[in-house]
Amino acid sequence: MELKWTGKAHSDLVRLHEFLAPVNQRAAARAVQALTKAPTILLANSRIGEQLFQFEPREVRRILVGQYEMRYEIQGGTIYVLRIWHTREYR
Repeated sequence: MELKWTGKAHSDLVRLHEFLAPVNQRAAARAVQALTKAPTILLANSRIGEQLFQFEPREVRRILVGQYEMRYEIQGGTIYVLRIWHTREYR
C-alpha cells in the first residue's frame, strides 16, 4: 500500500494549525504531528476505519484521531487522505 495526501487534506492541516497556534503553539504542533503520523497505521490495516456508504461505489472510510475526523479513500494499492476536521467543527 502507498499513502498519499490530497491538496485539501494538506490545506486542512494548515488551517487547523493556524487556528490553534495563536492560543498554544506547542499544542498546534502536537496536533499536526499526531494527524500526520496517524494514517501510517492504515498501511498495514487499510480497512480499520468505518466505511462511509454514502460515497459508494468509492471506498471512503473515516478514522478518529483524538478529537479529529480523518477521511480517506482506498483505490487499488493507494490510500488517499481526503479531509481532516475537528469533531466539533461545522462542515
